[in-house]
Amino acid sequence: MKKITVVVLVAMFVNTLCANEDWGKTGHRVVGEVAEKHLSKKAKKGISELLGGQSLALVSNHGDDIKSDRHYDSFGPWHYVNFPFGEKYETAPKNKKGDIIQGINTCISILKDEKSSKEDKAFYLKMLVHFIGDLHQPLHIGLGEDKGGNDFQVRWFNEGTNLHTVWDSTLLNFYDMSYTELAANTDVLSKEEVAEIRKGTVLDWMYESRLLCEDIYQNTEVGEKLRYDYAYKYMDVLRSQLQNGGIRLAGLLNEIFG
Repeated sequence: MKKITVVVLVAMFVNTLCANEDWGKTGHRVVGEVAEKHLSKKAKKGISELLGGQSLALVSNHGDDIKSDRHYDSFGPWHYVNFPFGEKYETAPKNKKGDIIQGINTCISILKDEKSSKEDKAFYLKMLVHFIGDLHQPLHIGLGEDKGGNDFQVRWFNEGTNLHTVWDSTLLNFYDMSYTELAANTDVLSKEEVAEIRKGTVLDWMYESRLLCEDIYQNTEVGEKLRYDYAYKYMDVLRSQLQNGGIRLAGLLNEIFG
């Protein structure tokens, strides 16, 4: 009995970790890798100096990696924002501990501040890479009552899971490609199309993810068994979100680093 209890507890713990991985490691690395392709020479140089030559893909999961350290607990709410469907972010009640919009704006502000230390800039650069990835995961612009889909129970084929985990990692894992393969196989876009994707503000991009979140809820039922048809319906949407996230991240970094 003790062995069974331990196995169950470990399984629950692992499931909890997976539910909070925010695109999973693969998705965040795709965003970082795509961004690298769209950086200006000046931005590449500035980023390399701050990160000691590390790539954006390598540091893209730093925001999750630090979650085990209680010193960084205050950054937890910066990975997402929840508010009811039909309401606007601007008028909805705010989390006093902050949200993803505040998190991204804080990162940008510190990176632009000439008085910020190199250590702070390196840290908030890593966090910005992560948060822009989170911004493009639709369930991170979700509903408070089900914890961004973490309490929205579904099945993936024959395995029990939740909607948040499906969008964090299950769909990407089902696609069975590495982050470099996914980044190398993004849509071929013209300069005009890239410029169009970069348009708008962080808030505008948040609302795009919000619309996708609403669509996901309209097309998914609690307890539903998700299979090939679900992957077929949403895989291109997911890939597009990752590409858009990378392009927009690069646009922000090009602006920050002049």
